[in-house]
Amino acid sequence: MKTKEEIKKLLQKHSILRDSDPHLIATYWHTELKIKGIDLHNITGYDLLKEYLCKSKLTSSETIRRMRAKIQEEDESLRGKYYQGRQTVEQDKMKAKLGYNVEMSCEVKKKEHYPITWLFLNESENNK
Repeated sequence: MKTKEEIKKLLQKHSILRDSDPHLIATYWHTELKIKGIDLHNITGYDLLKEYLCKSKLTSSETIRRMRAKIQEEDESLRGKYYQGRQTVEQDKMKAKLGYNVEMSCEVKKKEHYPITWLFLNESENNK
């Protein structure tokens, strides 16, 4: 089973999976276990964790999440309702981290116009 193709099929078939990594991961693992001939109704949660997740017999959740992100980056039709919002938030965080669009407290604010006359004040005006 090719991970990318299977995730793409799941995203096409179930729109709810486009915005929910936990649902996508659970659905992907369910499909993966079915292909391996394992019926989830006949296995305990402990056995699932011990035999399949701990021994890396199932695709890692991080691999599934990253593949979903890559697919959605490449194919706009598979993006969820919240895709744009997530991108905007992440971009804003990165801009702030890099210092873009952030007003630094140590910066000197520039005034638009300085009248040149202040350079040539006479002595009587300086003593005020």
